[in-house]
Amino acid sequence: MFAIIAAVAVMFGLSLGRVPVVFALVIGALTGGLLAGLGVQGTLDAFNNGLGGGAQIALAYGVLGAFALALARSGLPDLLAYKLVKSLKNDADIRAQKKVKFLIFLTVGAAAVASQNVIPVHIAFIPVLIPPLLIVFNHLRLDRRAIACVLTFGLVATYMFLPMGFGAIFLNDILAHNINHFGQSYGFHISNDQIPRAMLIPVSGMFLGMLTAVFISYRKPRDYQDKALHNVARSIVGEMTQEQQAPQIAKFTLFMAAFAILATIVVQLYSDSMIVAGLVGVAILSCAGIFKWKEADDVIVTGMRMMALVGFTMIAAQGFAAVIEATNQVPELVKATAGWIGDSKALAAFVMLLVGLLITLGIGSSFSTVPILAIMYVPLCLQFGFSPMATIAIIGTAAALGDAGSPASDSTLGPTSGLNMDGQHDHMRDSVVPTFLHFNIPLIIFGWIAAMVL
Repeated sequence: MFAIIAAVAVMFGLSLGRVPVVFALVIGALTGGLLAGLGVQGTLDAFNNGLGGGAQIALAYGVLGAFALALARSGLPDLLAYKLVKSLKNDADIRAQKKVKFLIFLTVGAAAVASQNVIPVHIAFIPVLIPPLLIVFNHLRLDRRAIACVLTFGLVATYMFLPMGFGAIFLNDILAHNINHFGQSYGFHISNDQIPRAMLIPVSGMFLGMLTAVFISYRKPRDYQDKALHNVARSIVGEMTQEQQAPQIAKFTLFMAAFAILATIVVQLYSDSMIVAGLVGVAILSCAGIFKWKEADDVIVTGMRMMALVGFTMIAAQGFAAVIEATNQVPELVKATAGWIGDSKALAAFVMLLVGLLITLGIGSSFSTVPILAIMYVPLCLQFGFSPMATIAIIGTAAALGDAGSPASDSTLGPTSGLNMDGQHDHMRDSVVPTFLHFNIPLIIFGWIAAMVL
């Protein structure tokens, strides 16, 4: 049992110390393996044997990155951003402030949701959409912390609930796969269609947290100065504020881009494979002439490179989980935890959620946290008599906890990258703390409720 605790503690401590997460996972795995008596070679063998479990996920991420970059070549994301910015600025001139504020929150939220599935560009849309709107935010005296919360909600809640795009990777390829893999020896199995229903209650908590941020916490006006933007943002704003420089895209290109998006969604739902769906999308865009055939290799490689870090982290996390499994100390940990907590399911659920929060805060990625949690939490949930739906809710929520409030998470770094283009949005005070308070606290409460009622 001590080897598992030490491995997780070392990995967590190194991650908090800003050691690259992949290195932290490897060093943590070595620590656990050596303390368990596996030896260096035995630990490395177990780690290497587990790496294959993350290969499919890493490839899915890479293909999705390639599709996102190919889609960006069509100009569709830029055109949508231009239209949205232009419409918001026109409304701002009319000074219909309540209408404009509502439209801003709706637009930003919809863009964040779409970035996870319909147009899977992840956080890449933020530096394009947000900087041109900063002047509008300033004139409306809109608190940017509310915008940060809306963006983070769209980025996180979407993959937690909708099994499309990044959601398909998190819910089906990672969450369901790991729960079934580590539950196999216990005769425990879940189906993909159970996951969205199990995650509905925790996501509802996030939605309530977002409403609290927008309508209560950050409702009061906040003053910002109309400062010059950074060079990149200034060039974007300059392009978008001049009518003659609006993106010019052929109707055929727009049609094929929309067709590629629709085909990708249909194929993903039919085949249950993000890899196949992404390849179909790239193939359609290539055949439509969105990018030249000789550029195909560069587009695919560059797109995959965007997701490389997440992919390598996922692979390393699977290796870490394999070492933990090889120590044969999981049953001992489960027994000791059950003895400490007693028969209290309520306390067990709370402790598991809290540990998930700490681990995700250290790693900065809920996707990479699932394998680490699943190997310990599946037998723990069975020990305490949680139902399959409750088990999904506990592990899924425990993994997502902290993603919204981690300084190293894309879900907080992305909003800061757009909102701080004029140097008036602090990453820790204005992105990390607001999202941590408004999302992690509701996630713990509603995740606990889900564990109790499902």
